[in-house]
Amino acid sequence: MNRSNLAHRRRLAESATGYAFILPQMLGFVLFVLIPLINVFIYSFQNKNILFGTNAFCGLDNYRKLFSDPLFHLTLKNTLIFSFFLVPLNLILAMAMALYLGDGQFGTRYIRTVIFLPVVTSGVAWSIVWKYLLQGGTAGPINWFLAQLGIQGPNWLQQKGWAMGAVIVTRVLKNLGTNVLVFYGAVMNLDSGIVEAARIDGASGMTLFRKIKLPLLMPTVLMASIVTMIGSMRVFDTIKLMTDGGPEGSTMVLVYYVYYQGFKAFKSGYASAIAVILFLIMLLMTLLQWLARKKVSHYEE
Repeated sequence: MNRSNLAHRRRLAESATGYAFILPQMLGFVLFVLIPLINVFIYSFQNKNILFGTNAFCGLDNYRKLFSDPLFHLTLKNTLIFSFFLVPLNLILAMAMALYLGDGQFGTRYIRTVIFLPVVTSGVAWSIVWKYLLQGGTAGPINWFLAQLGIQGPNWLQQKGWAMGAVIVTRVLKNLGTNVLVFYGAVMNLDSGIVEAARIDGASGMTLFRKIKLPLLMPTVLMASIVTMIGSMRVFDTIKLMTDGGPEGSTMVLVYYVYYQGFKAFKSGYASAIAVILFLIMLLMTLLQWLARKKVSHYEE
């Protein structure tokens, strides 16, 4: 009986120690994630204005307003365009770099270092540097270099059509190293027996990649695509610092529109409704990608 009580007390002590370790993390999650998230849903049903201090229940009025708001339609389109180009470009470049590094080609040690430097660089500093590099006329180093080649560069960040492309490219370069590291680990852990058997059978180059390596890497591709897609929907600092949503709203995405409505127009309720829509879009796209795992996360002959 005494031994049973002693064992029970030890289990309780071990459990208490475990809960004590996770308590700070759980408190942080509840205070800074869960409660604000619940409040966003609550505020989305209110006509809340932090400038005048008004706060009245309005039901679904904020959501009805979204369907007739042309700027919301524009930001939704911009968000989908931004993610549609950023995610594949990031994944393709990261995969290519990982395969190159995995083969142990020339300069892999230095490339690994250089490719990861932007990841650890401050997003604010990265955006400011690229805003300087992409200045219009010949003031920016990129346009100056193009001018030496007899090419007149556009005003990258102030011309519709060019601004979105410039933001996408700079953002891809900023976070490319993360996916390179993920894919590099997957490449180094490929089943060497399967790869060598395919080489003996005559597979090489793109055939080896398409028929053997890519199917084996698909679980990693799926995970990286979900993380990259979620990240693309949350981009704010690059948009704010490089284009401020312009020109003419051509780079204004949903997360920036939430900031605009909440902290410039002071319409917290309407901003919360936009945030809820953004959350639902991200949830839907994540679920669709996750449900596709059965089709892409296994090797087929």
